[in-house]
Amino acid sequence: MKVVAIVGSIRKDSYNLQLAKHVQARYADQFELEILDLAPLPMYNQDIELDAPQEVLDFKAKVKSADAVLWVTPEYNSTISGVLGNAIDWMSRVDRVVFGKPSMIMGASMGALGTAKAQMHLRDILFASGLNSPLLPMNEVYVGAAHTKFAEGNLIDEATIEFLDTVIANFQKWMKQFA
Repeated sequence: MKVVAIVGSIRKDSYNLQLAKHVQARYADQFELEILDLAPLPMYNQDIELDAPQEVLDFKAKVKSADAVLWVTPEYNSTISGVLGNAIDWMSRVDRVVFGKPSMIMGASMGALGTAKAQMHLRDILFASGLNSPLLPMNEVYVGAAHTKFAEGNLIDEATIEFLDTVIANFQKWMKQFA
């Protein structure tokens, strides 16, 4: 199975990027995970959506060719980041590359609730008519106090790692239903 990770932070030391990299490395023998870079995407503009820049076309092609999407969202002002919203805008227009594609959400933050509010908003967004991306039910991943669970770019919290093992196994079983 091929999965793309869409990380809603472009910060070099982002805990969400570190979380995506952990998933990529730990489960490399179970599925291919490509972490997509949102930084090159220009701001969505309906005036150019039918003649989108090459960065947009390349990004959308990678999402379209994937079997599933792993959304890894930070929480900015109790919601998703602007770069994630921008990527979603591009994906939801013209060829709607996530339409019907199975998804899973996770996120990490220094706060106690992880990214619970952002994930709640992202769930609503993913059910919009331009996206309609089915989500893995009842397997929420909220990594709170991330600054205590990562060291030198690596996830070190054993309870979180064990929980991810379970959730990722559930995600893989669920993805196969859509194959």
